[in-house]
Amino acid sequence: MAKSTTLLWAIAGVLFLALAGVAAYKALPILNPEVGGMAVLDSDCDLRAGPCQSDLPGGGRVSFAIKTPGIPLVKPLDLEVRLSGVEASQVEVDFVGIGMNMGFNRPRLNAQGGGVFAGTGMLPVCVRVAMEWEARVLITSPRGLLAAPFRFITVKDGVALPGGER
Repeated sequence: MAKSTTLLWAIAGVLFLALAGVAAYKALPILNPEVGGMAVLDSDCDLRAGPCQSDLPGGGRVSFAIKTPGIPLVKPLDLEVRLSGVEASQVEVDFVGIGMNMGFNRPRLNAQGGGVFAGTGMLPVCVRVAMEWEARVLITSPRGLLAAPFRFITVKDGVALPGGER
């Protein structure tokens, strides 16, 4: 009886490991998609002041805006992407914490027509007083997956940004 129980547990363990391996293999492209072209990061961009623009490799331009004032944490953010010179079947915004893994956070935006995509997203709460983020606009196009990075900083409620902004 003990040998058969041990054998069953061993088989169950092997099946679990195989299932976990297949799940990881299937999830990897979702978590880390292969980008065919990456726009250059504009370090002068200030999403708090308004939309930022970037030229896409191979032609075209993307404009990204977080329309919610102050870019608050744990509150809905109105997001807008405007494309010119590139067709897109899908647009997502991948929020990535700089220096701290903040988990998978990639809202899909809805096509509004005329190269405009809009939707909502939300940033999670952070233990830091100030957090730097990168919003990677991911554009699914006939040329493949294109990406444009935009950086910004969030602060906890009641804390002023350098320069006096809140």
